[in-house]
Amino acid sequence: MSLTGTPFFVSVIALTVIAVILPLAVWSKVRGPAVVRTLLRTLMVLFAQVTAVVVVFVAVNRAEHFYNSWGDLLGTGKYVTAAPDLGPDGLGGKKVEEAPKVKQAFQPVEGLGGRVRKTELDGKISGVKGDVLVWLPPQYDDPAFKDKKFPVVELIPGIPGTGKSWFQGLKAHEVLEPLMKSGKVQPFILVSPRAMLVGNGDTGCANLPGKVNADSWFSVDVRKMVVDNFRASDEARTWGVAGYSAGAYCAAKLAIAHPDRYSAAVSLSGYNDPGQEPSSLVAQDPQLRVSHNLKNVLKAQPAPPAVSLWLSGAEQDGYLSGMDLKAIAQKPTVVHAEKVTGGHNLDSWSKQLPQTFGWLSGVVKAP
Repeated sequence: MSLTGTPFFVSVIALTVIAVILPLAVWSKVRGPAVVRTLLRTLMVLFAQVTAVVVVFVAVNRAEHFYNSWGDLLGTGKYVTAAPDLGPDGLGGKKVEEAPKVKQAFQPVEGLGGRVRKTELDGKISGVKGDVLVWLPPQYDDPAFKDKKFPVVELIPGIPGTGKSWFQGLKAHEVLEPLMKSGKVQPFILVSPRAMLVGNGDTGCANLPGKVNADSWFSVDVRKMVVDNFRASDEARTWGVAGYSAGAYCAAKLAIAHPDRYSAAVSLSGYNDPGQEPSSLVAQDPQLRVSHNLKNVLKAQPAPPAVSLWLSGAEQDGYLSGMDLKAIAQKPTVVHAEKVTGGHNLDSWSKQLPQTFGWLSGVVKAP
């Protein structure tokens, strides 16, 4: 049963009501020795307290969408089918253009309207199997645009978080749709893949042989699926990537490491050092932590990558990290650091969407 679905929410509410009514109805009717009466009454009180905590958790999770299932919450979900060493390009000697087309079936997502749809993608290169949410801009079904391809922005949530977090928590589609209709923001296809792939650990969007090929999941398999199923191009200049918190680090790293796949990245309250995320799998190895620091990722590129980066946040929550990258960036890499207020939360990031997607509209090109 989904942790965010209506049936589960109703069940929790029902249990909470029972937990409140039960003591009122039977408190004075409990019989037996004093120790038994005390024990039963204590259990009723504990039951009421536990259900109260659970209903608050479920309500918050339903609004923010940190966990989609029991597997997400308990870290028992199985999303990695294989994790071979795919080499520095993350392709394992394969050529994406020669692979068979990936045709997917999509279903509506409860509570998000018909324009947000979900599919289960079996990543043939990454060895990751997980859900991907896709939102199509209002122009996509307009007859005037029937022959037009659209640019894409890949959306990466923080940890914990699911693909639905961008739509349920940040309400990205609700904020951006009127701006796309008015022409203030380019009509982007929005794609949000599963990011929690190995228990509750943060993969850092890295390929870790034997554990997970998260980089190839985001930058190869998901991109191919979108191109094969929608009017989109695989040209890097038509792709951007955005993330918040741990997802912000991922977004910036994917763009820096793969200028042949992305032309721009938006990082909301991100960081350069993966060790700033307590659940980071990369930071568990001191050498990987250093090599995956965004400053070192940028320096390690054969040539300055032709990507544009927007990094925003409070002074100690993304802004100074952005300034550090800006200080070492060389053309054609462009880094914009923006200091903002509002805290490390979904509401703050949602408020930045008009500005950041307005910026993306100028750097990510329509096919």
